[in-house]
Amino acid sequence: MHDPPLILTVDDTPENLEILRLRLEANGYEVVTAVDGEEGLAKARDLKPDLILLDIMMPKLDGISVVRTLKQDVSLRSIPVILVTAKADTQDVVEGLDAGGDDYLTKPFEHRALLARVRSMLRQKALHDTVESQALRLEDQAAQLAAWNRSLEQTVAEQVTEIERMGRLRRFLPAQVADLIVASGDGDTLLQSHRRDVTVVFCDLRGFTAFAETTEPEEVMTVLSEYHSCLGELITRYGGTLERFVGDGLLVVFNDPLLCADHTEKAVSMAAGMRDAIDEHLEQWRKRGYLLGFGIGIARGHATIGQIGFDQRSDYAVIGTIPNHAARLCEQAKSRQILVSQRVFGAVEPLVEAVTVGELSLKGFHRPMPAYEIVRWLG
Repeated sequence: MHDPPLILTVDDTPENLEILRLRLEANGYEVVTAVDGEEGLAKARDLKPDLILLDIMMPKLDGISVVRTLKQDVSLRSIPVILVTAKADTQDVVEGLDAGGDDYLTKPFEHRALLARVRSMLRQKALHDTVESQALRLEDQAAQLAAWNRSLEQTVAEQVTEIERMGRLRRFLPAQVADLIVASGDGDTLLQSHRRDVTVVFCDLRGFTAFAETTEPEEVMTVLSEYHSCLGELITRYGGTLERFVGDGLLVVFNDPLLCADHTEKAVSMAAGMRDAIDEHLEQWRKRGYLLGFGIGIARGHATIGQIGFDQRSDYAVIGTIPNHAARLCEQAKSRQILVSQRVFGAVEPLVEAVTVGELSLKGFHRPMPAYEIVRWLG
């Protein structure tokens, strides 16, 4: 609706147009006029008035033809039309209403009847506009909802794909590595071979080989499950990366792929926690007749790290002397001993109670290597 409402009057008699204009403008309406049907159609298309007062008898194009044309135009058909006739000819009125007219007036105009019909038609127009606006708004909302649904479906599909991808990665890679690959979306770069200063912890059970050879398989697997569950919780808590299982042996890396400035301190602190946690299991296993112990070796230095394997199977591996050094120290450790390299001891010396073990001849190393036993973690 225009404000004030815009009314188009179409009549070939100038006096009638002037009367209508004066009466309507006096009541606050805006009025435009046309002197024949063709001009009336042109102004209707151009101005989109809120109401049309249309004379039936006109040259060039009569009012009934104008009504038919208006109602066939989608952009104009909602404009109400009051037909104006100079004679009380029922046939003209019926034909005009059948053509699409909404109401009619006869000349000469009765002032109050004219204004009453104008107000009635404008109320209908306002109601129609409100309904049409609400319908358009509902269409827009429906379209927006459909777009949201499509977006949600796409998001869910992408998330399912990521979950499936994460599941595949977690089958073959440490959890931290899998998480970083999914988060970064750039697994190729993350898994490229690189060198980094890392701390490596290697631990295993004393007497496990003899135990496995003389014990039922179900009991062996039960012990391994208890052992791995106990240590796995600590590895996660301290932010280590479980690089591999080697039977009863576990190799844990600190400072890759998750960078950590105090990686050696965390590794030694975790090892002390492992020893305390396994003590309870060792006692339970002893009561079940299993004579087992637990040893740990820790080394620090630069290692080559990256993805190894082939298409169907791949691992995230730490390669070099550092993991070997940690594993050889673990071999030398007695039950409940934590043996560390000189570099590890130098990094945590103020935080531990330790004793020197001396130089150990370790398999694969050409010269004896100094080692230290961590008696207690103080940090």
